[in-house]
Amino acid sequence: MLLHPAYTYPGQLATQMRQQGYAVLSPDGLAQLAGCGIADLDALRPSWDALAPDAYLKDGGRYRRRRHASYVVEGTQLTQVPHRAHWQPVEYNALHGGMQRWFEPVEPQTAAQLAWTRLLLALAGVASGLKGVQAWYVEAHQFRIDTAGGIGRPTPEGAHRDGVDLVAVLLVAREGIKGGETRVFQADGPAGQRFTLTEPWSAMLLDDERVIHETTPIQPLAESGYRDTLVLTYRAGGFQEA
Repeated sequence: MLLHPAYTYPGQLATQMRQQGYAVLSPDGLAQLAGCGIADLDALRPSWDALAPDAYLKDGGRYRRRRHASYVVEGTQLTQVPHRAHWQPVEYNALHGGMQRWFEPVEPQTAAQLAWTRLLLALAGVASGLKGVQAWYVEAHQFRIDTAGGIGRPTPEGAHRDGVDLVAVLLVAREGIKGGETRVFQADGPAGQRFTLTEPWSAMLLDDERVIHETTPIQPLAESGYRDTLVLTYRAGGFQEA
């Protein structure tokens, strides 16, 4: 049986984040936060059909496709920076840390859409509410995890932190799968929660300093299935670099 998350109203988001280190927004709540409509968000969905294979999976899998882009947000100004490698230290990603991973860039027509800009700016506002107003170094990751090989792993590195200040995981689509349960744990204690994101454009927000997270593997219900997400990370002071 799927455990559904308890949604937080956008007006209570800051309080919820301060109290427990994470919160989940409903699709309507995310649209309200971003100042756009569900139809604007849905206009982004076709771009997930054009993601490129992830060539860096150390487990030998071929279940992940992705695109990547980087930005700086200063106030209401969103600036895309030249395409760059995604890098994490091994302390945060024991499986893929320490690697310069050059993923295919987010397509220009995707980054130009209204909802894309609104989402990146709105979540920067959440980060500033949590950590103080400042410039935010943002990485955007489009993911598709599929079950063509029988199983797909959304987080092959296991339970982890990302080494940033705020992580937002937006569910874009979930088709023909079972599994994919999200688990969030206190970084310094035993408390944890588990639930499954099922509604497109529901969104989990994490204070990365306070919690660790993972998503369990997915399996097909019939021939094949997939799980699409948009993961946005916000970091103060600069991008993670080798």
